[in-house]
Amino acid sequence: MRNLIQPFSALLVAAVVFVGTAAAQNNNNPPEGFTALFDGETIDDGWTGGTTRSPKEIDALPDAERAQWYEQQNRGVAAHWSVDNGELVSDGHEPHLVTTKDYGDFEMWVDYKIQPGGDSGIYLRGVPQVQIWDPAHVPAHRHGSDRGSGGLWNNAIDANKWPSEVADNPAGEWNRMFIRMVGQYVTVVLNGTKIVDNVPLENYYNRGIPVFMTGPIHLQTHGSETRFRNVFVREIGAEEANAYLAGMTRDEDTFTPLFNGEDLAGWTGATANYEVVDGAIRCKAGHGGNLITEDRYTDFTVRLEFKLPPGGNNGLAIRTPNANVDPAHQAMELQVLDNTAPQYAQLAPYQYHGSAYTIAPAHRGFLRPVGEWNYQEVTVEGDHVTVTLNGFVILDTHTKQANPDHPFNQITEGHFGFCGHNDPVEFRNIRIREIE
Repeated sequence: MRNLIQPFSALLVAAVVFVGTAAAQNNNNPPEGFTALFDGETIDDGWTGGTTRSPKEIDALPDAERAQWYEQQNRGVAAHWSVDNGELVSDGHEPHLVTTKDYGDFEMWVDYKIQPGGDSGIYLRGVPQVQIWDPAHVPAHRHGSDRGSGGLWNNAIDANKWPSEVADNPAGEWNRMFIRMVGQYVTVVLNGTKIVDNVPLENYYNRGIPVFMTGPIHLQTHGSETRFRNVFVREIGAEEANAYLAGMTRDEDTFTPLFNGEDLAGWTGATANYEVVDGAIRCKAGHGGNLITEDRYTDFTVRLEFKLPPGGNNGLAIRTPNANVDPAHQAMELQVLDNTAPQYAQLAPYQYHGSAYTIAPAHRGFLRPVGEWNYQEVTVEGDHVTVTLNGFVILDTHTKQANPDHPFNQITEGHFGFCGHNDPVEFRNIRIREIE
């Protein structure tokens, strides 16, 4: 796998170095690769108004009601936001200033200045929020303001709420903030100090599902004058996001490659029905069957990338006893499926991508567009199975609770592999780590 690991790691290193070397520029001129969301002169283009209301709820409104909502918000922007000397100025009254464009994985720079006792924030994909406030404001210490700005204050899990240290400049002075969001994971650097390191942002509107895959960016207004400038965004593509996700836990060196990028050495089963194309294992169109590892595994974490053609269907075989059985009913099959295909519109919930077939459904809406490489991590420990797709936890289940009678509950060891269903689904960068 040497020829695959090297560029994969190189992209990761380049991405990490970028954060340390790039710097937000002044006078609303973006650094290379970034786009200025504010040109220093007008807020007519690219912005609308908003509140702490789910963007998905707004999107679901009837057309006339949604248009009325935005008309009202835009009147609020005209009344409460202005431009002064190249700075965005909020008088402290709603609405927030909200991008008209939705963002998925991205990096941003923003400078802000609050007044003594001020309170503000940055909503990511329409979800609150990266907290901004005055650490010296004693009345707000009961809410945690003394711990500093930059934390994900609306997270319910306390360990994920707070910045690691206070890095604020005093109220009335400018602060410079860098934010990266990949999947559900957020990193925040404030005034040159990393204070949040790949912490998952929770879905404020529904704690039972991951945060949205895409959504707008808000500059929150919250009771007092707040100023912003140098607001720059860079969208992160799928290949770069995959490299970030792989390096996020800094444990890649503990994984063993399952695929050498050249042939099917180490694999058995339906080898005639799969081929190696451009460093990826691909199921041949019109063919199927189970391609499984020669080795057997008990508890493990596997990481891989996959690419779906339109309507693509495959699966991950988990602890399958051999290549001849049907893993979905005699072990476990985790679905690999193009959820957007019209022919799959009426499937049972447990049949969509990432689901444990006939056992437990996965959350939907986190696949990249057909034809792009997706990044997936699966951990199997006893009967506990988790699936993380593109940085979002889409399945977290105990099979003995979800389906007590399923045969998988009696299996403690087996092969890992792919369940071909006649479509040219591709897999690459496949590696595994056994859990002792």
